[in-house]
Amino acid sequence: MLKFVKTAALSALIGLGTLAAMPAQAQVNSGAVQFDRANATVTVQWRGDRGGRWDRGRPAACTPGQAVHKAQRMGLRNARIVNANRNVIRVAGRSWRDGRTAIVFARAPHCPVIR
Repeated sequence: MLKFVKTAALSALIGLGTLAAMPAQAQVNSGAVQFDRANATVTVQWRGDRGGRWDRGRPAACTPGQAVHKAQRMGLRNARIVNANRNVIRVAGRSWRDGRTAIVFARAPHCPVIR
């Protein structure tokens, strides 16, 4: 019986310690609306996640600047935008090995290389 009491007390102590160590849930998407009849004002506060960006959980699409930056990191010198439409971004430049080169990026997040 004493062994059972010791085990239960130790389990309770570990459980309470775990609950005390858990951080409070962050209120990321919290909104507040206040009405003031005396001054006839309405105050609306809304805090979005990620510092005010309202992306609704979708990652941002690839921009031409991101595509040029990625092409430069891939070793393309004098990288510039040749063509950009709603589906792809084509970046041209020079590589030290092949001379003139073009890289085509998709407009998806993280600028995947198509060809």
